Amino acid sequence: MKSENVTVSLTDSMETRPIAMLVQIASNFRSSVFIATDDKKINAKSIMGMMSLRLVSGSKVEVIVEGEDEDKAIVEVKRFLCAS
Repeated sequence: MKSENVTVSLTDSMETRPIAMLVQIASNFRSSVFIATDDKKINAKSIMGMMSLRLVSGSKVEVIVEGEDEDKAIVEVKRFLCAS
């Protein structure tokens, strides 16, 4: 298992399109991928779950991945969340 803290810096914040893109990225991996905030841990492959987080630029989250391709998964999810 790998986890890293990330500050979200998406210019569009987490509106519908960026959420769908994040879910698509997470779904490309066999590993389990979760995004955690202070009070929630959401499966990043779930569009409804990700929409419930209501993340905006500047939000601090923890990216948690576990599985056979976790190294690549955490890099790609972090890259997307930190895109400016």
